[in-house]
Amino acid sequence: MPVIFASLFRPVTYSRWLHLLIGWVFAGVVLLVYPGTEGLSVVRVVVLSAAVDSVLLTAVAMIPAMRRAEGVQARLLLVPEREESIGAAPSASWRDRARTALWLIARVGLGFAVGMSTVGVLTFGASLVRPSVGTGALLLPVLAFALLWLVVFAGRLQLWLAQKLLGPSAAERLAEAELRAERLLERNRLARELHDSIGHALTVTVLQAGAAREVADPAFRERALEAIETVGRRAMEDLERMLVLLREAPDAVPAEQPGIDRVGELLEGARAAGSPIEADVAVRGAELPGVLSREAYRIVQEGVTNALKHAPGAPIRVRARVEDETLVLSCRNVLVGGGRKGGGKGLRGIRERAVLLGGDATSEAVDGEWVLRVRLPVRLAG
Repeated sequence: MPVIFASLFRPVTYSRWLHLLIGWVFAGVVLLVYPGTEGLSVVRVVVLSAAVDSVLLTAVAMIPAMRRAEGVQARLLLVPEREESIGAAPSASWRDRARTALWLIARVGLGFAVGMSTVGVLTFGASLVRPSVGTGALLLPVLAFALLWLVVFAGRLQLWLAQKLLGPSAAERLAEAELRAERLLERNRLARELHDSIGHALTVTVLQAGAAREVADPAFRERALEAIETVGRRAMEDLERMLVLLREAPDAVPAEQPGIDRVGELLEGARAAGSPIEADVAVRGAELPGVLSREAYRIVQEGVTNALKHAPGAPIRVRARVEDETLVLSCRNVLVGGGRKGGGKGLRGIRERAVLLGGDATSEAVDGEWVLRVRLPVRLAG
């Protein structure tokens, strides 16, 4: 189909035409009430009608819900490619009310022009079909084509005005950006939680299963299976809690997140994997803000998991204490296989956790050991 005719066969052209005619109907109703048409010149009628319409529309635009109503109607009839380009929220400021007033005045003015053009073309076209006119009826397709293209351009102009005057305000765009950032941070946090919890469980399970296969002692195998069951159950609890958060079920209650008080259970599972662990945890969960206690647990979990992965069977030393209103966490293990690089996902996750809590994290090789140090301010975290 030629481009010149394509727009004339689009349904959106006629929904926009309807939107324009609604504005014309409003202007016509006001005109009949005041100032009327009898005894006044055309210019005077137009000027008085425009003044009355502007006052009424400005007054209506002061109602916050008017912006929402106009936005919803514009989305339905003007059909923008992106719905968010036209706002559908009540006015939140005087600037929003002013923009709504400009939109209403522009909408009615443009609708009045298109409505009068439509009536004029239909009236003139009706006069051409009279037998006395003769070949003048040949002008009907030309007039119809011109009217439809007027509607096409007026509809596009109406859509542009809606996007400019009803589009999201600066405050709404900022709020939307903040909401997107919060959702992204929440997804990243859940990804870290999954990485730390499931990664730790899989690491312990693999090490336990490998050791049980190599050792012929039935008692050792029994302890290995018990450790696998315990770690697996804990990982399932963490997974269920995160699935509840992802589903956002209003009546669902996520399982309680582990805090630093449960570090002992975590280390027991790691010891069962065959790595000697020396722990010095001189802090209780009640002494820390909840978020700091939970994040400290995850940091220790990731540190121990990395040690089990890169130095299976090597001694691990874990330390946690509060010094000068700062929670200091460290995890040390003997380097195996020439050392490690500090660019893994787990270490990046630890650094992200530390930064979000106003602290810092370092990881490096020191005197034949891999040392992870994390410092988290207790006061700022609360």
